[in-house]
Amino acid sequence: MATFYNQATLSYNGNVTVSNITAGEILDTVSAEKTAVTETYAQGSDTAYAISILNTGTADLTGLTVTDDLGAYSFGDPAQELVPLTYNEGSAKLFVNGVLQAEPTIASAQPLTFTGISVPAGGSAIILYEAEVNQYAPFGADAGITNTAEVTGAGGSILASASATVTPEEGAELTITKSLSPVTVSGNGELTYTFVIQNSGTTAVTEDDSVVFTDVFEPALDISSVTYNGTAWTAGTNYTYDESTGLFTVPEGQITVPAATYSQSREGGAWSVQPGTSTIVITGNIIS
Repeated sequence: MATFYNQATLSYNGNVTVSNITAGEILDTVSAEKTAVTETYAQGSDTAYAISILNTGTADLTGLTVTDDLGAYSFGDPAQELVPLTYNEGSAKLFVNGVLQAEPTIASAQPLTFTGISVPAGGSAIILYEAEVNQYAPFGADAGITNTAEVTGAGGSILASASATVTPEEGAELTITKSLSPVTVSGNGELTYTFVIQNSGTTAVTEDDSVVFTDVFEPALDISSVTYNGTAWTAGTNYTYDESTGLFTVPEGQITVPAATYSQSREGGAWSVQPGTSTIVITGNIIS
């Protein structure tokens, strides 16, 4: 909606007088809304967007162009443009008044540009598309991706614009790897199992997160030592072990894992994740 003002001037015999000021409003006939279907993101994940265009006028709108910046932002000195989202080719769909149309024409993948969009009088058009979160997506405190779509008319004037913001996923994301040393042993030789637990999430794992670790050693071990992040653990307090079955268990409240840390390269601007890590080392001789 735009407001306009007007005032008349009257000149006579060297005198000037002015009228009162009138005000009016021009109602926008085109509006846009952008919605993030997926409101959070992780590195390499897909996120979906909907761009809605509403035509409240009495005439059909044809030849519209919709341009989406895919969250582009400036970085570094001298400034360079980084784009944290990559359009997933072939994912775009166009609906006009709720009816699926032919795949929209894409003139450019960055900025993502749809051309030849039409919206009937009193009607609507919705463009759906997916994008992959790439290495330029920010992480850490107050991070987010805000991308803006603009609707321009056949003459190039901007008719409407809309933005949507997504933020990094909150929570822990654990993985575990297991290694054995040595890989070849004879008789009742000694084995060492090393378990590395990594947290790629934004939230640390604490005693309250009820992490339980289990493994069944086959062949069973006569355990001589268990360490957690370099500190000796005690059987019955920090873990339980049944030699007859080989079942090793770490109960709730014993395992914690720090949150990941994130950093952005000064050269190129790519973000990297350094997972938080905890390590369990179990050593024992094979029970023959």
